[in-house]
Amino acid sequence: QVQLVESGGGLVQAGGSLRLSCAASGRTFGSYVMGWYRQAPGKEREFVASATDYSESVKGRFTISRDSAKNTVNLQMTNLKPEDTAIYYCAADWRILGPQRNWRTIPYWGQGTQVTVSS
Repeated sequence: QVQLVESGGGLVQAGGSLRLSCAASGRTFGSYVMGWYRQAPGKEREFVASATDYSESVKGRFTISRDSAKNTVNLQMTNLKPEDTAIYYCAADWRILGPQRNWRTIPYWGQGTQVTVSS
């Protein structure tokens, strides 16, 4: 089992940058596929990034990285847009994460961190 805690959200102006971090606890961190999802008000939770894939809306602007020594997964977000405003969630599974997955089938989630981008 793994526990996930996100940090790094906040308020930023359009065009700005933020870095989200997800700290994972558990001895088998290396066994999990890690990724980021987001959920805007009134919308479904959607895939953002994993080690092998990015959503089309964030390609070229967001970068995911993993530090196995520190058990963390980071999401560097640049050139932020108002439509990036959402609660961002860290996710973990043994299977591949990506836009084709139903997010409800993913077993492990963090509590979420709010990202607000003002225009």
